[in-house]
Amino acid sequence: MTEQKIFPAPSVDPETKEFWAATNENKLLVRYCNSCESYHHYPRTICPHCGSDDTSYKQASGTGTIYSYSVMRRAKEPYAIAYVTLDGMGISMMTNIIDCDFDALEIGQSVKLKFSPTTSDDVRLPTFTPA
Repeated sequence: MTEQKIFPAPSVDPETKEFWAATNENKLLVRYCNSCESYHHYPRTICPHCGSDDTSYKQASGTGTIYSYSVMRRAKEPYAIAYVTLDGMGISMMTNIIDCDFDALEIGQSVKLKFSPTTSDDVRLPTFTPA
């Protein structure tokens, strides 16, 4: 059994505090604009599509599809980063793909959410693993 990777803790600021707090409850929140009815990620209060501040959080389903990925093999420990398109939301988020054979990854592959530990007890990182 391999040891679970512990990721560096992200910076938490007042605008993203609710997003990161939800990760400790195993919830992935995505910003939704009530004005133009679109989702956006990274979590910011102002909608990047229309400029409205009438936004709120919606919980993501926790499933998605690999849009693009790259495996970093020259690192001390190889790792995979990817853009995952979240099911039902039409947006992609940059994330890590974990607990898999990197040679078996494919664009279009279904993945599911898995929260990974960080160097902070207050934050878990949303990562994905093949479904």
